[in-house]
Amino acid sequence: MSAPSMTLFHNPASPYVRKVMVLLHETGQLDRVTLQHSQLSPVSPVSPDAALNQDNPLGKIPALRLADGNVLYDSRVILDYLDQQHVGNPLIPREGSARWRRLTLAALADGIMDASVTIRYELALRAPDKHWDQWLDAQRDKIRRALAVLEADAIAELTSHFDIAAISVACALGYLDLRHPDLNWRDAHPQLSAWYAHVSQRPSMLATVPKV
Repeated sequence: MSAPSMTLFHNPASPYVRKVMVLLHETGQLDRVTLQHSQLSPVSPVSPDAALNQDNPLGKIPALRLADGNVLYDSRVILDYLDQQHVGNPLIPREGSARWRRLTLAALADGIMDASVTIRYELALRAPDKHWDQWLDAQRDKIRRALAVLEADAIAELTSHFDIAAISVACALGYLDLRHPDLNWRDAHPQLSAWYAHVSQRPSMLATVPKV
């Protein structure tokens, strides 16, 4: 077996990192990547990591250093790159309406992650007397609206393929369970809950459950 040719800056608690890890498992590319754990704790824009920032000025994870030294970021770019490096069926459709639909669903899931991580920063990094409750509620409303759309319009599509859209939604839901169980997202979304209960048992999902 050849040595890994790429380095992934990662933190297992990040839902964006988890998307990449799930795709690596699903496409059989895990042995091509060395994992370099970010020392950011918690993952935060106000806790810079010099090694991460060296070729990644935004200081975001995940970041992927290729064999030639170039660094790719953010998760959407990394997923697109890795999906073109394996011989199996693509997890991101290459063209046509299917491509734009699956990427749009993935972007919706990313929006859930963005709002969830933003809430996490506010609650974990700022003193309680400085929390902006109206703003936090607005982020929670984004999550609720996105979940409602997935419940009403996307279950059949998510069930049809475990691709970029399904991976992204599954990782977003996993992060809600990890950081925001108080949202009780399953209560109003029974179809999404049943779908997630099934896909969360995939080997790629089980192998990437954050151990935090």
